[in-house]
Amino acid sequence: MSPIVKLNKVSKSFGSLNVLQGVSFDVAQGSVVAIIGRSGSGKSTALRCMNGLEKINGGEITVCNHHLHQNVTKAQLRALHLDVGIVFQSYNLFPHLTVGQNIMLAPKWVRKQSKAEAKDLAAEVLGKVGLAEKFDAYPEQLSGGQQQRVAIARSLAMQPKLMLFDEVTSALDPELTGEVLKVMENLAKDGMTMVLVTHEMAFAKGVGDKVIFMHQGKVWEEGDGEILSAPQTPELRQFVGNGL
Repeated sequence: MSPIVKLNKVSKSFGSLNVLQGVSFDVAQGSVVAIIGRSGSGKSTALRCMNGLEKINGGEITVCNHHLHQNVTKAQLRALHLDVGIVFQSYNLFPHLTVGQNIMLAPKWVRKQSKAEAKDLAAEVLGKVGLAEKFDAYPEQLSGGQQQRVAIARSLAMQPKLMLFDEVTSALDPELTGEVLKVMENLAKDGMTMVLVTHEMAFAKGVGDKVIFMHQGKVWEEGDGEILSAPQTPELRQFVGNGL
């Protein structure tokens, strides 16, 4: 089976700063890939390039049969965003809308679903993240962990083929982090293809089918979760040793 995501010698610069330097890796359908590394290693930039939020300077990316290159068009990005969901550290929920309304928005506007269809779908995805009873609540009435789970549900409502997570637990305390990671673990069990940038080493090792360690804009080391127990490079050994 061909990979659902393929990066081939991808480069990305911001001015004179080379953030990605010839990055290549694949993501198999139905797998969980955890990208780890220090701040500034290029891991979040790689994730944003997969969703077309950053345009690449060189190489190519294929995501869900969409081809991203230097001259990708707005129409191509719109098509890509129908297949790829992304969840960030900040929840970005509309405070004046209820949880249900936040989730119904995109299916109604983008997928052209009826209000009744969108409402049923919103209830279904809220159930998946364990918040079925919060349909009529407002974001300010929820904890940070609950808001992050709503953000995940909002992405699921678009019925993506791939989910990207960019350090979604880094602003949460340990207890709330646990509830969000549990939702992600359940999605993995359901077969959702996921790529996540994370500092949660135990999660990366336990749930990740592949762990990619990025360093200085390159894929430095990759393999299954066991690379965290037996690093092959001094850089990964130091990274894991620092407990980051």
